[in-house]
Amino acid sequence: MRTYLGFLLVGSCLILVGCGPSGEDELRVWMAEQRANTKPSVQPLTEPKKFIPEPYAQEEAVDPFNQVKLTQALKRDSNQVASNAALIAPEMTRRKEPLEAFPLDSIVMVGSLNKSGLPTALVKVDNLIYQIRVGNYLGQNYGKVIRITESSIQLREIAQDTTGDWIERPASLDLQEGKK
Repeated sequence: MRTYLGFLLVGSCLILVGCGPSGEDELRVWMAEQRANTKPSVQPLTEPKKFIPEPYAQEEAVDPFNQVKLTQALKRDSNQVASNAALIAPEMTRRKEPLEAFPLDSIVMVGSLNKSGLPTALVKVDNLIYQIRVGNYLGQNYGKVIRITESSIQLREIAQDTTGDWIERPASLDLQEGKK
């Protein structure tokens, strides 16, 4: 019976505590004060600029969208592309030579000689010596040997410029004396 009375006493204490003030009223009063005292500060938006259309004053000038003018420009561009394609097409169909696998700056001219009356250059790549004649190819830009002198090899390279067009450009390898 004592346990029963103990449970009854504890239960009644819990009921009395639950009925007391919870502090929630204080919180509600504080929130109401904060709402009343806080003033929002909104900056006004600037007035949008008025759009003023600009009149087209080039009515007497050539129409930029003229069909004849556009057709001429397209023909000119297609002719240029065709000439560029004609420049690179023979190079794409021929068999590559061994020295085309190396960049031109890794090939060193070490000498020259006349072999059977034809000028021949000696070049060194990866510690190997190769004989080069006019018409051979060197480097990775389709460099064709066009002239050999005692001190240099003159090449004609075909490379792409900054716009992507194929152009011919001259290149040369000079004799490197004293290089091992």
